Amino acid sequence: MTITEIAKELGVSVTTVSRAVSGKGRIGEETRNKILNFINEQRMLQKQEAKTRTGNLGVVLPADVYISNEPYFQECILGICETAAIMDYDVVIATATTNDISGIQALVEKKKVDAIILTRSLEEDKAVRYLKEQDFLIGLTGDSEYDGIIQVDIDNEEASEMLTSYLIGEGYRKFAFITETFDYIVNKSRYKGFCKALEKNGIDKSRQIYYTNFLSVDAVDAVINDLIAQKIECVVCGDDVICTRLMSNLQAEGYRIPKDIAVASLYNSSNLNCFTPAVTTVNISAKKVGNAICKQVIHRLIGKEYQDRTKIDYEILVRKSTKGFRKGN
Repeated sequence: MTITEIAKELGVSVTTVSRAVSGKGRIGEETRNKILNFINEQRMLQKQEAKTRTGNLGVVLPADVYISNEPYFQECILGICETAAIMDYDVVIATATTNDISGIQALVEKKKVDAIILTRSLEEDKAVRYLKEQDFLIGLTGDSEYDGIIQVDIDNEEASEMLTSYLIGEGYRKFAFITETFDYIVNKSRYKGFCKALEKNGIDKSRQIYYTNFLSVDAVDAVINDLIAQKIECVVCGDDVICTRLMSNLQAEGYRIPKDIAVASLYNSSNLNCFTPAVTTVNISAKKVGNAICKQVIHRLIGKEYQDRTKIDYEILVRKSTKGFRKGN
């Protein structure tokens, strides 16, 4: 446990714990003994836990990853495995859906892993509720409303706001925002950032077009027809998978980007490197996200200092898919 956690558990200040441990500074004998006894008890518990550890981390991928082939999850799992190997841990992969968490339950109930890392954060997350009920250590690449979860992510709301504000500064005023289901917290965060940028820049939110359950590949052509009919100037895609589908179909139908319609993405991946023009996007390292979540979870397991929440840096890559628009339109 950290000094902060010990102080919180015993209802004393961090300074008091520090003085008890160091033996320096004024502190009552009874308080000192209480703190030191507690620390010794925790060390004994950690030793007992170490004897029963499996040396395995469970990493849970969304079941649809194998269908959509999203690069984020591939890169994230690579980062997790890389750090786990360095820190002498093995990784056990499981999959789950919104309603089916049997793979997670099997890992926990058969005592195959010491902690579970979830790679997608959901609203009303069944997996999180189950793991909390089992008092099982949880790592998450994303945000969660629950306390006591080790979380690593980027500030998706801020990144979306920054990218949208840039596009507004370039003169765009009529947008379409396309994302998948709001069951995924990341999509809701990106939507909030998009709307915040509109409001801050005095752009009428109601004049924009929103597709917020974009799941079917077959729907792309209908969406494109609607975009052109509505005279949309710039499309903001919720992620690289959506952007890849949209860019491919737009170019297949002969539309010129950005002359006929501009396109930007709120997540970058190797998929977008295939396009000419290159796509304006939010760039992060999913591998770094994986590295960070694995490190923090293992530090928690072995009693080292760790962070409950870690934010990974991002950058806005300004490319030709949004260049050349006339300001003031």
